[in-house]
Order: sequence, then C-alpha cells, then structure tokens
Amino acid sequence: MWETNSLWFEIAIVSITFTLGHILLGHFEERSPRTRKLIKYLVTLMVVVGLSLCFGRTVAFSVYFIFFIPVLYIHGVLLPKNGINGWTGETKSKYYEFRKWDKDIFKDV
Repeated sequence: MWETNSLWFEIAIVSITFTLGHILLGHFEERSPRTRKLIKYLVTLMVVVGLSLCFGRTVAFSVYFIFFIPVLYIHGVLLPKNGINGWTGETKSKYYEFRKWDKDIFKDV
C-alpha cells in the first residue's frame, strides 16, 4: 500500500518541506508577495520532479538539499553578522532594513 517508487514521493517531500518552512520560518517572508512564494514553490517542485525523471531520485534530492546551503548560510551567518537573530528575525527594524522593506507596517491600513 505505501510505496515510494512514484513521483508523488518527491512531490510530498517538497510540499512537506515548504509547509514546515512556512510554519516555522514564515515570519522572515511576511512582506514578500504571495506570487513570489508560489513561484518559488512551483519552480522548486518542477526542478526536483524533472531531475528525478531524468536522472533519478538520488540526484534530485541531492540537488534539493544543496538548495538549503544558502538558507543555512543566510540564517546562520549573514543575519547574525548584521545583528539579527537568524531564528526569530529580531530586531525587526534591522531585519526590515536588511531586506530593504518599509519599516512602517501600518501605512496600508
């Protein structure tokens, strides 16, 4: 009944990873457009599924995990170097400045 030898396995892994990422780290992307988030998910999914079809699951997941190296660098090195907590995004003012976002979050209201 539970088989992992279909492309649904790749789709499930990518979807679970993105879901957990949005739950745990979504506060880092609170001002990013929803279309950018959707496009990032769809492109990642297409790359992983395409690589799996052409070169096999091992290559697809190897490339997928290589995608995490910049994320680890940004959250573990770059943000703390700029005085921002890599897990919580505190202080918000420094993080907004780092992302070049407008600090006045209530101007649209």
